[in-house]
Amino acid sequence: MSAAAQAITAVVVVGALAGGMWTIARADAPSSGKRGPATCSATDDAPPSKPVSGMQLCTALNRPDLPALLEVPEEPARNAYGNDEPTGLADGRKVPAPEATVRFETYTVKLSASYDDISVAGTADLLGETAQARKVLGRAAALYSNRTIAIAFGSDQADAGPGGIARSLLVARDEKDSGGSYELSVWREDGMPPDDAMVLRVAERVLPTVPGWAAG
Repeated sequence: MSAAAQAITAVVVVGALAGGMWTIARADAPSSGKRGPATCSATDDAPPSKPVSGMQLCTALNRPDLPALLEVPEEPARNAYGNDEPTGLADGRKVPAPEATVRFETYTVKLSASYDDISVAGTADLLGETAQARKVLGRAAALYSNRTIAIAFGSDQADAGPGGIARSLLVARDEKDSGGSYELSVWREDGMPPDDAMVLRVAERVLPTVPGWAAG
């Protein structure tokens, strides 16, 4: 296949809590020799979200030990980027929806923040029968699965097909679960489901470093 035909978009349908659908679209640029880990960049021109921006989420997620936490210590990050495009609600309001993505050869990891008034407990029934209630870092949480869609771009067309399973962890923004959440999603490029213990391990290391976490 040509380099263009190997470009993959992973689309994950996220529950109603975090804006519906999000898209990752990145192709690896050709390189020679050993490549260092990717640094965070922005993918849009939207002003930084408050109280936390997509670039700040990217900095928290793209930590030096993330490959070790994912159990791929020899893999450098291929892409790392943040996005601050807000989410539109049914009543016409727009709420901040910053997100960050770090992609490796084996895994892709996404971290997002939602500033709506929906509690994690209140969305548990929307996440499917396999959703598991959890406590993470003293806050209400839910672990559930998403199906990804893989899209291969050729020279004149794009082909879509079913992708693998992403495991997503939703964590309340505060200990009272009064509304809003952080969400960590992990999926494998080979379509195999990620290990739940690994998803929880990444969340427990990354979330406390997000600006504003302690005040939540």
